[in-house]
Amino acid sequence: MSLRELLLIVLALVVASAAVYTAHYFIFHDAHHIFIYLLGDVAFVPVEVLLVTLVVDRLLASRERRTRAHKMNMVIGTFFSVTGQRLLQFMADLAADQDEISRRLAIDLDWSEHDIRAATAWVEGNEFDMVADPHKLAAVRDFLAQQRDFLVRLLENPVLLEHDTFTDVLWASFHLGDELSARRSLPDSPPSDLAHLAGDAERAYTRLLSAWLHYMLHLKRDYPYLYSFSARTNPLRPEAGAEVA
Repeated sequence: MSLRELLLIVLALVVASAAVYTAHYFIFHDAHHIFIYLLGDVAFVPVEVLLVTLVVDRLLASRERRTRAHKMNMVIGTFFSVTGQRLLQFMADLAADQDEISRRLAIDLDWSEHDIRAATAWVEGNEFDMVADPHKLAAVRDFLAQQRDFLVRLLENPVLLEHDTFTDVLWASFHLGDELSARRSLPDSPPSDLAHLAGDAERAYTRLLSAWLHYMLHLKRDYPYLYSFSARTNPLRPEAGAEVA
């Protein structure tokens, strides 16, 4: 709405109000009654603003934020169900300290919310050395190529526009896939190029791990039955399985 249109609406409302008060005066000839109610209405305006702006508006905004967060977590859950968990497995094969990562992130049914937060802090405070093994990089490349259409559809989802962290996960994954696909022959790549690819893999892996842990915390808090399945099939635990022990 332009400023001119807004001014016209304000003017029309003021004129309409004045017309009604004028009609009231000519019908009842009681200016005293008009001014009593006019002052009473004006006096209530600050209270009305308080109620609408500070109470109702905040309640509606809070409800809208919860709705958006719920939709975003549904999209993120779809990503991990279709692509994310398998990508974690592929990327874990590139990590030099894979055993340490598996030990620290061995989320199972016994983990508390505090444990998941501590694991998240550890991931976000560390840099992971990635071994640029050409054959393992080729496996990551092929998997990302298979998932490209799905990832594109995720990026087109307007729900994710307000979730910069998860969008970074998708962009880092896209970039890694593009870098790997652009090489004519990964086994023939020089050490300097493999080091560059290792840096791209580290960026994608760190963001992926952080997003996965935040998602697991959400499941732990709000969806215990989904958390149970995700914990039992934790891709970072070699012994993990869907069967309930």
